[in-house]
Amino acid sequence: MSEEAAKPAGLNLAPWPAVDFAAFGPVETKPLSRIQVLVGSFLARNWVMIPHVTHHEEADITGLDAVRAQLSERTGVKMTPLAFMVKAAVAALQAHPQFNASLDATGRNLVRKKYFHIGIAVDTPGGLLVPVIREADRKTVAEIAAEIAAVSAQARSKGLPLDRMSGGCFTLSSLGSIGGTAFTPIINAPELAVMGITRAFQKPVNADGALVWRTMLPLSLSYDHRVINGADAARFCLTFGNALTAFARGAGQTGSAVPAC
Repeated sequence: MSEEAAKPAGLNLAPWPAVDFAAFGPVETKPLSRIQVLVGSFLARNWVMIPHVTHHEEADITGLDAVRAQLSERTGVKMTPLAFMVKAAVAALQAHPQFNASLDATGRNLVRKKYFHIGIAVDTPGGLLVPVIREADRKTVAEIAAEIAAVSAQARSKGLPLDRMSGGCFTLSSLGSIGGTAFTPIINAPELAVMGITRAFQKPVNADGALVWRTMLPLSLSYDHRVINGADAARFCLTFGNALTAFARGAGQTGSAVPAC
């Protein structure tokens, strides 16, 4: 079979339209940054090659701000919600190992990983970078928070070497400091899933017949449907959310590990 015949029919794309935009009014042309061009090519490949499905869920994080403040005072490290999310991701990957895997180059074999490296999307002036927090299962929340702060500052100022962005098992993409209610993050191949997080909000919940207000965190999990089914994604999100809820209730204040979910 020839190489051309082996290509999936869905990738036989029409050429990109060539348009003289200046014919319609004034324009300004600005080249994309090197990072934007590189990342854009990866995102386009991943979107076309991976059958994406996105599952949306909400996690109850009422009380997490108080826990973060207590832990920040105790450790001297500024605690961000993202550090807790990294530990929640580890808990979910441990409970659902089919997520902590990758398809090999043939697409016929699943490689299950025994390590837990979590990527975090960082918005930089030049474009999106994804540094990886390695062995996140062995680090405390405070250690992860300090590492996130350091690597994010490096990414925004000097950039990151390729080895600092390689080897991830799962990626977190948080827009919580900006806003939003939900989105569809694109999977960072060869990973099988990515968790998108948007801004927490207040929601009335029925608790034993009484209406109480809870702080809810929107979660958007995109997953590779070749390997992961909808029920798997729902269970993963519940485990991830339960881990955050356990932190919010005060469990793990010592920064040791995420409680069993």
